Amino acid sequence: MANLQELMAQREALDKQIEETRLRDRSAAVSKVKALMAEYGLTVADLNGRAKGVPKSSKSGSKVAAKYRNKATGETWSGRGLKPKWLAAALNSGAKLEDFAV
Repeated sequence: MANLQELMAQREALDKQIEETRLRDRSAAVSKVKALMAEYGLTVADLNGRAKGVPKSSKSGSKVAAKYRNKATGETWSGRGLKPKWLAAALNSGAKLEDFAV
């Protein structure tokens, strides 16, 4: 049976082997990626999800026009997602959705 010092030495040797293997595998992966980038003419900018010459989508982050408005407070709702509390409360008290249409 191994004593504590022998086990610690084995652990240190294994940790060193693990780190060397990790660095070697990482280096191989970087080489493969560079080769593929060269083969297909890719740049680092292309890796962010946009190909060359393709314009950025105009839909991302654009606002949607309001379809419903609370005339008393001016609050609006586009009709997407959950109903706002002010609209849900008004509908529960008997109002109709059409009453708030813009």
